[in-house]
Amino acid sequence: MNENVRKMVGSALVQGEGASGAPRIAPGGRAEIGVINDAIVTLIGVPAGGRASVFTTLARHRKLFRRWLWFAAALMPGGRLPRADTELVILRVAHNAGSDYEWEHHRRLARLAGLSEADIDRVHEGPGADGWSPRQRVLLAAADELHAERDLSDERWAELAGHLGERELIEFLMLVGHYEMLAMTLNALRVQPDAPGREPPRLIRAAHRFLAARGAGS
Repeated sequence: MNENVRKMVGSALVQGEGASGAPRIAPGGRAEIGVINDAIVTLIGVPAGGRASVFTTLARHRKLFRRWLWFAAALMPGGRLPRADTELVILRVAHNAGSDYEWEHHRRLARLAGLSEADIDRVHEGPGADGWSPRQRVLLAAADELHAERDLSDERWAELAGHLGERELIEFLMLVGHYEMLAMTLNALRVQPDAPGREPPRLIRAAHRFLAARGAGS
C-alpha cells in the first residue's frame, strides 16, 4: 500500500462522529487518577513510547481501571496466542469498529510483535487479500464474522479449531470481544489519538522480539 492510499485509508477509518472533536472526558493527571494509577500508567506506557490517553482517561475510574487492567493483561501480553496473532486480530477489530485510536495505538505494538508495515497496511483489506498465511486468513475471517454476526458459523468454528486449541479458542473469542468493547468505549468517549511517542527502550524491544519468537515457535 503506497503512502497516498495509506493516508486515504487512515482518514476513512473512523466513520461519522467516531473519535472526532474534543474528548468527552479529558485524560487525567495525577490529581484525577491518583498516585497508584499514575505510576501504573507511566510504567505500561514504556512499550508504546509514552503515557497513553486510553489509560489516563479510563484511570479516572480508579478501581475499575486496575481491575480492567488485570483482565486485559491476561489477554495481551499474557495470553496463549502468539503476540503477532494477537496484534493482527486487534488491528482488524479496530478497523471493523472504526476506532482510529485503537488502530494507531496497536500499530506500534504490532511492529514490536513482528508484523511488517505491509502486514499492518494489508489488515485494512481483510482476509481476502493476498499475502496472508492460512492461519492468519482464518483469524481475520473469524474476527470479521464475530463483528458482523456476534456468532460463528459451524463452518468457521471448524476452520478456527483447525489452528487453535481449546484454550486458545476461548481466548480468541474473548480477545475479539474485549477489543470490540474497548473500541466502542474509546469512540464514545472521543479519546483522541496520542502524539507520536519516543522509541521504546532497547530492552523493551528485545523483550517483545523474544515473546514474538516464542509465540511463532509454539
